[in-house]
Amino acid sequence: MFGWRTKRHLVVIESDDWGAIRMPSREVYNEFIRRGIRVDKDPYCRYDNLATKHDLENLFETLHSVKDKNGHPAVITANTLSANPVFDKIRESDFTQYYFEPFTETLRRDAVHAGAFEMWKQGIAEGVFYPQSHGREHLYVKKWLRALQSGDSITRTAFNLGTWGLTAHVDPSIHEYYMGAFNSCEEADIRDFEVIIDDALRMFKDIFGYESKSFVPTTYEWSPKIEPFLIERGVRYIQGTFQQKIPLDDDQTIKITYRGFQGTRTKAGLIRLFRNCFFEPSTKPDYDCIGDCLKRIEIAFKWGKAANICAHRVNFIGSIDSANTDRTLPEFKQLLQEIVRRWPDVEFVTSDQLGEIISNSNQRLWTV
Repeated sequence: MFGWRTKRHLVVIESDDWGAIRMPSREVYNEFIRRGIRVDKDPYCRYDNLATKHDLENLFETLHSVKDKNGHPAVITANTLSANPVFDKIRESDFTQYYFEPFTETLRRDAVHAGAFEMWKQGIAEGVFYPQSHGREHLYVKKWLRALQSGDSITRTAFNLGTWGLTAHVDPSIHEYYMGAFNSCEEADIRDFEVIIDDALRMFKDIFGYESKSFVPTTYEWSPKIEPFLIERGVRYIQGTFQQKIPLDDDQTIKITYRGFQGTRTKAGLIRLFRNCFFEPSTKPDYDCIGDCLKRIEIAFKWGKAANICAHRVNFIGSIDSANTDRTLPEFKQLLQEIVRRWPDVEFVTSDQLGEIISNSNQRLWTV
């Protein structure tokens, strides 16, 4: 069978979008609603926000509620965007220039996020929170600036309220989507993406003091043309799901390929870390997320794979609407407790630790 296999019961929890703005505040959310823009119809617009100190305290408490066979708590691989746009400077340039700042600066701009980054550092020190790179920002910069320059009404409205992440779920007039940072295969754009990746990984190291060995492109869409540059910058493992969206032009046409084997290599040489389990109660409130995730973990272990759980940041954020985490955190705790009950020999590891285990296994890793 293709792919790496193990008898160990390894569990990875990969959580995307840390560091990104998404919905700036409850006040901004309310202003969208007042204007008739139904941000309540998209869970990411309804709940997702930069994590507050309180959000992180609650999450870390939940992660500490269980221990694996080695006495380690559950750990989140927090896939982090290094930067966010600086809206005022972009506006001053009449939308012709793009400016960005480290997400740590974005946190300092709002008293609601006081002490939040100190909690990031505490979580890292306690072994429950381990950042890896998700890119520079969760944004296709060129496409966004082009829409702003054209005066696109709802894009300008979102910009004036400090965000860009609206979708067609919010308003059927929204036809443009800016969340995929690497949604092009054109050579000029690939050169831009190389600069963006260099910024992302350099800033990541400046912020956290270590290099990110794994990387997950936003929206799981990227051209294989960026992979050699990721390797040049020290990335060894690429996160993703069983399918990869490959742009065939400039964000108009994509090809979906299926890469369903954990521990295979891309043609450039990156080792794939394949997400095969999902815990997303914020986006699927009426679905049995616990039962489905446990079933998928069982299947992963049966086939000699690590259980790699996808759980986006939105599931752990309650600052815009506390009803979100009032429901999701108890479910997450229940999931973790059931994992250690069913598999007492479970080991919680980070994405790059899983990558190291795979690369050091002396098994043949197929190129797919």
